[in-house]
Amino acid sequence: MKSYTDYIWMNTKDRYAIVNLTPQVEEAVRTSGVKEGLCLVNAMHITASVFINDNESGLHQDFLQWVEKLAPYGKDKYRHNMTGEDNGDAHLKRTIMGREVVVAITKGELDFGPWEQIFYGEFDGQRRKRVLVKIIGE
Repeated sequence: MKSYTDYIWMNTKDRYAIVNLTPQVEEAVRTSGVKEGLCLVNAMHITASVFINDNESGLHQDFLQWVEKLAPYGKDKYRHNMTGEDNGDAHLKRTIMGREVVVAITKGELDFGPWEQIFYGEFDGQRRKRVLVKIIGE
């Protein structure tokens, strides 16, 4: 069995952002040489998420507005922020949106359903973060 590891580094210009990772993950699958297997994509930070959905900008804005309603930003809203942080909301948003995804690799390609793509959700941006891409298979 082959194993391949790659990292996608990013630094979003905004505190909140949704970034399409699909092209970078597809490139990692090609580079890995795995034809049949699994691809894990994991947000390596506790204030960011990885999820699968449609690549439609209105939907992305809906996600950001929805999680903001569920966990609004506010320095005085969360006990976590009493430690000197201001990102208590980002931890909750990450939990709602998810930590990672696993996608099957079939015939050397990500085996998605219709319209599915992989996204990085940033909820405490403007600093350098990484995403793990781990591929295993034959």
